[in-house]
Amino acid sequence: MVQNEETPTTLLWRPTGPEELELVRQSGWRAWPPRLPEQPIFYPVLNEEYAIKIAREWNVPHSGVGYVTRFRVDSEFVQRYPVQQAGGRTILELWVPAEELDEFNAHLVGPIEVVHEFR
Repeated sequence: MVQNEETPTTLLWRPTGPEELELVRQSGWRAWPPRLPEQPIFYPVLNEEYAIKIAREWNVPHSGVGYVTRFRVDSEFVQRYPVQQAGGRTILELWVPAEELDEFNAHLVGPIEVVHEFR
């Protein structure tokens, strides 16, 4: 599949810690790293505010720093993952099974960007 600026995309965010972010950097800002055995799901989130909350309240206490990343995925492809409500009405995630992450990465459009850093 050829993706370009004409491809309709869905904007997603992901809160992340320094280890995962380093692996994203090593990919050239083009891919999410494979999940660890205890991480069966990759979950990007649908709104920036929720990503900020996780980065501040979980990543910072756990790692000393939390990042919020933003990225785009081909809209047609991403429709295969139903929106999951993980709490309140604005706590929305996509649950991508770990074994599908390579295919998910193949449908990213453009680079993964860091948009916030919290310490």
